[in-house]
Amino acid sequence: MNKIVEELKKTGVFYLATVEGNLPRVRPFGAIAEIEGKAYTCTNNTKDVYAQLMKNPNAELCGMEKDGTWVRVKTKLIRDDRDEIRAEMLEKNPSLKSMYHVGDGIFEVLYFEKPVCVKYSFTAAPVVVEE
Repeated sequence: MNKIVEELKKTGVFYLATVEGNLPRVRPFGAIAEIEGKAYTCTNNTKDVYAQLMKNPNAELCGMEKDGTWVRVKTKLIRDDRDEIRAEMLEKNPSLKSMYHVGDGIFEVLYFEKPVCVKYSFTAAPVVVEE
């Protein structure tokens, strides 16, 4: 399994940072899945986060794990327009089915391009997490 996906799943909720103009924007996310060996997340194309990512795909994610460690992922989030990927995201994240369905015109899936994931701790040196 993709180790970055494993780490983000351990957080339950992770925070996605984007840029709007010259200002940072951060919001909670929870949907994550490995599809075709890549990490994927999703959003709604009517949200500001989607517009920000379409303008500038650079993003950073951060989440705290229950053991007190945390991960940070620097990546580009790239839109994948395939309905079969949308369907797989819904199957791997069933709670999304109350908000989205394939073909609804708003459900978007995004994959992590060249992610760099680092796991941190207050008591140990940072560790790079390979996909």
